[in-house]
Amino acid sequence: MSRLFRDVEGGPRCPHGSVVCIGAFDGLHLGHQALVRHTVSRARLLDLPAIALSFEPLPREFFARGEPPARLSLARAKACGLFDLGVDQVGLLRFHHGLSQLTAEQFVDAALVDRLRAREVWVGPDFVFGHRRGGDLATLQVLGQSRGFTAGAIEPVQLDGERISSTAIRAALRDSNFDAAARMLGRPYAIAGRVVRGQQLGRTLGYPTANLRFAGRAPALSGIFACRVRGIAERPLPAVVSLGTRPTVDGVEPLLEAHIFDFDGDLYGRRIEVEFVAKLRDEARFPDLETLTAQMHRDADQARALLMHDQRRAFG
Repeated sequence: MSRLFRDVEGGPRCPHGSVVCIGAFDGLHLGHQALVRHTVSRARLLDLPAIALSFEPLPREFFARGEPPARLSLARAKACGLFDLGVDQVGLLRFHHGLSQLTAEQFVDAALVDRLRAREVWVGPDFVFGHRRGGDLATLQVLGQSRGFTAGAIEPVQLDGERISSTAIRAALRDSNFDAAARMLGRPYAIAGRVVRGQQLGRTLGYPTANLRFAGRAPALSGIFACRVRGIAERPLPAVVSLGTRPTVDGVEPLLEAHIFDFDGDLYGRRIEVEFVAKLRDEARFPDLETLTAQMHRDADQARALLMHDQRRAFG
């Protein structure tokens, strides 16, 4: 049986019961990690599979109507992160009109009872679900009494007296406060994906890039950055990265373009992870490609210097 599933239909996946946690899990920050680890711990104690249940697209994306809110992580990275935390199965339920119309009771019966045979359900603070956000923890607890499961919420995870949330991390990234974002995430902020082909304009300008697309999702930041790229060599490689819509060449879809210093190889189809270290500047429209290329030289020099300084500081 596949460890990843996308629908509430299809018969029971856990005929003998399961322990389930539910959330958006965008970014999989320290609060999410606490919820998932608690769920895995309970599942191991009861000798049942641990299930992480989420949605793709996220409900707030589905209802955004053409203006998608910023995402911290894409679906595959979220699923991989949940598996790394020890869950046995991940449900990324397709959030569409039909699912959005399910009442809280209908969702419980379809997803938690019929599909997963839940024995315990765990959620985060302020959890709501169902049509028009009509259900909450109290709803889960009441419904669970007649359906054979219990429900509970973990305490909020705080940092410096403030609750950790995906919203707070997005705000830190908008302010280019990568240290604050890393503290809330428990790791440096990074974007992972599979390298795709671009227009190869960077190669003609002397800056070949490894490109990542966002499949209709909106990244949580934009601009020019000093980064490290993992997944190519044993150690992360330094890079200068452009993330945005490339106004000089009339781009539309967000694209991440990583120029990896002193590297010449074919990365198409390969999965990489781009870790953000510092922001150099915002995106800008230049009058011509010559002016753009001159700025790219300055960006690359600045990124090299920042990353070299950061590496020296890290190793004392």
